[in-house]
Amino acid sequence: MENQNFLSGVEVLSNEIEELVSTLPREKLWDGLYSYQYQGFSVPSTVFHSMIFFQRHFQARDTDVILVSIPKSGTTWLKALIFTIVNRSRYSLAESPFLTSNPHELVPFLDKDYMKNQSSIDQDLSSPRILATHVPYASLPHSTVSCNCRIVYICRNPLDQLISFWHFMLALNQEKTEFFPIEKAFEMACQGVLFYGPFWEHTLGYWKASLEESNKILFLKYEDLKEDINFHVKKLAEFLGFPFSVEEERQGVIEEISKFCSFDNLKNMEVNKSGKLPVGHQNSIYFRTGKVGDSINYLTSSMSERLEKLVEDKLSGSGLTFKKIIQSP
Repeated sequence: MENQNFLSGVEVLSNEIEELVSTLPREKLWDGLYSYQYQGFSVPSTVFHSMIFFQRHFQARDTDVILVSIPKSGTTWLKALIFTIVNRSRYSLAESPFLTSNPHELVPFLDKDYMKNQSSIDQDLSSPRILATHVPYASLPHSTVSCNCRIVYICRNPLDQLISFWHFMLALNQEKTEFFPIEKAFEMACQGVLFYGPFWEHTLGYWKASLEESNKILFLKYEDLKEDINFHVKKLAEFLGFPFSVEEERQGVIEEISKFCSFDNLKNMEVNKSGKLPVGHQNSIYFRTGKVGDSINYLTSSMSERLEKLVEDKLSGSGLTFKKIIQSP
């Protein structure tokens, strides 16, 4: 009976969402699907229903850890880091679940997975639950804002994020590559219609919230983690309420976790070279280069300058800035 009531509720909500969708501005994307303008952001039709379900039904716990990002901003890396930090007393690195599972299997995406896996996320995951979402701050469920859960937000230089996202979409849709040239992806980024864009509004939402509630929201930059990962692993542990002991620091546990969760180490694990996610995606597509400044190999100087200027203007006065990526002469 409970399952029947759940399915009935999903059907009613789906009907409501269909009515909502019919009223929203939309834009046709490169793959023929649509992106809907909802609460100030561009939400792909492929996740719209599940995102609304998550938004309306998810009940956060005080002990939850929620990782937030725009896609291709270091999400996979941060999932591995947070899971390993929080569960280090449960799993030694030699027994880490990451040796046999991709980070996305162990840390579910709420805006994509919650609708179909509500019972397993609510009942089977023990506290602290480690969860993830790409949803903007303004669109988070009320429970995540009102409770004492911890939110970790990671962002990346918008030029590198764009290139990483473009490559990822090409890998997912190899038969459609001719329809998604970099020039088209670039224009979509400037218009703010890529996945959960505009980039600047998504990032600003969490930046401002982190300034107001620094004990609840930790704001990170991908480039800062690359520059000093050990410092940020320690900072993450303290923020999450799992600080390293003096003995752990003396034994080099921070450095061990940093090395184990490094891009190169995760990329070279057999599970990520040959394995697949349950949805059928090759694990390898989540590990390309991980380099800072890779966008110089794909964007012209004029394109880079245009996007940098756009983001700079949008972030003006907020105190949030990104280092410029230097183009080759």
